[in-house]
Amino acid sequence: MCNSSSITEFLLLAFADTRELQLLHFALFLGIYLAALLGNGLILSAVACDHRLHTPMYFFLLNLALLDLGCISTTLPKAMANALWDNRAISYIGCTFQVFLFLFFISAEFYLLTVMAYDRYVAICKPLHYGSLLGSRACAQMAAAAWGSGFLNALMETANTFSLPLCQGNALDQFFCEIPHILKLSCSNSYPREAGLLVVSAFFGIGCFSFIALSYIHIFRAVLRMPSEQGRHKAFSTCLPHLASISLFLILDLVVSFLYTVIPPTLNPLIYSMRNQELKVALRKLLTRYVSKAAIC
Repeated sequence: MCNSSSITEFLLLAFADTRELQLLHFALFLGIYLAALLGNGLILSAVACDHRLHTPMYFFLLNLALLDLGCISTTLPKAMANALWDNRAISYIGCTFQVFLFLFFISAEFYLLTVMAYDRYVAICKPLHYGSLLGSRACAQMAAAAWGSGFLNALMETANTFSLPLCQGNALDQFFCEIPHILKLSCSNSYPREAGLLVVSAFFGIGCFSFIALSYIHIFRAVLRMPSEQGRHKAFSTCLPHLASISLFLILDLVVSFLYTVIPPTLNPLIYSMRNQELKVALRKLLTRYVSKAAIC
C-alpha cells in the first residue's frame, strides 16, 4: 500500500512485452505523429502566408491546428519514448502536467468547434452581418474564450484528481495519464467530488453540443432554400469539414480514448483541405514555393 505523498512515478500501460512489437508500436506512433505534424504544420503555414485566408473561418482553423498539435504532442512523444527505451515510467509531476495539458487542449478544441459552428451559422444564415458580428476583435475574443475555458476546466479537473490520496498502487491501464485510470488508484470515496465536476463539465458539454446542433439545423434549412445549386454546393463545402470534425471528435470520444487522442489531430488537416478549394490553392502555392527554393539551394 502507498499514498500519494510516497508515489514518485506512475507505470503506464505497455503495449507489448517483446522487443519487436515495442519497436513496431514506436514506428506506428512515429508515423501518426509525423503525419499530424505535417498536416497541421501545412495548414498553419498556408493560413499565415496567404493573405486571402486571413478571414474568420481560417483564423479559427489556425487555432484548431494549434490545439491539435498540442493535444497529440502531450501524449504520443512520451509513448514513443517508452516504447523505444522499453520503459513504462512517468514521474508524478510529469503525469500531472500531462493530465492538465491533455484536458486543456481537448476541452479548448471542443469549445473552439462550437465557435466555428457559430461562424458558419453567421456566414450562411446572416451573410450581410458577417463583417460586423465576426470582426477581428470579436474573433480574437471568441478564440481567447475557447482557450481560457479549456484552461479553467483543465485546472479544476487536474487539481481535483491529484488532491485525492492514492493507495492502490501506481500502475495505470492506459498508455498516458488519464483521470479515470488515476481515480482507480484512489483510496477514498472520490465519487461525490468527481460527480460535482462531472455535472459542471456535462452542463457545458451539453450546452455546446446543443448550440452546434441548433446552428446546423438553421444552416441546413438556409442552404436547402438557396435557389442556386452552385450556391448550395459552396455552402455545404464550407460546412461539411467542420461537421465531420465534430462527428469525429464526439464518436471517438465515446469509443476509446486512444482514438480521440491521436486520430482527430491527424485527420483534421485532411478533412478541412479535401473540400476547401481556397485552402487547396494556398497549400499548392506553399509547396511550389518550397520546392522552388529547395531546387535553387
